[in-house]
Amino acid sequence: MPPATAGASAAQAREHLLDLLGPIVNKVGYDLEDVAVTAAGRRSLVRVTVDADGGIDLDAVAVVSRLVSDALDADTSDPNSPRALAGPYVLEVSSPGVDRPLTEPRHWRRAVGRLVKAHTETGPLHGRVTDVSDAAGVTFDVDGDLRQVPWSQLDRGKVQVEFNRAAGEEG
Repeated sequence: MPPATAGASAAQAREHLLDLLGPIVNKVGYDLEDVAVTAAGRRSLVRVTVDADGGIDLDAVAVVSRLVSDALDADTSDPNSPRALAGPYVLEVSSPGVDRPLTEPRHWRRAVGRLVKAHTETGPLHGRVTDVSDAAGVTFDVDGDLRQVPWSQLDRGKVQVEFNRAAGEEG
């Protein structure tokens, strides 16, 4: 088992770190997207993924890194503390890449203007996200035809990389 939170399984350690770090990251205006803890020799590699509407910059990564490091280092003198990581760790804080699946309304909101491949109840859909409503779902422009897909019929989506998008287009 990789060194993680003292006395916990990897899944429990992940859930604990999500619970511990979520409020800390939210307090400074960012969303905690994920935490992963893996073994890296005698250390743990702690990968923290954060995002925000409009994205995050290096200053935001530095702020979050400091806060997360402080939280992980708290109570390390007590090996039974749920905050203590068992042993040394390397911390990586980053934003999600373009390959992150769109699963939450905030992910879809951040994809407005982007070309997306979505999985729906009626099959795959390729279109540009034009609007996101917490109540109604996601509106896509599919070859000039606007289609609204309710949340109940929408599964996952993935932003499509566009290398030749015309200059001046939104997104």
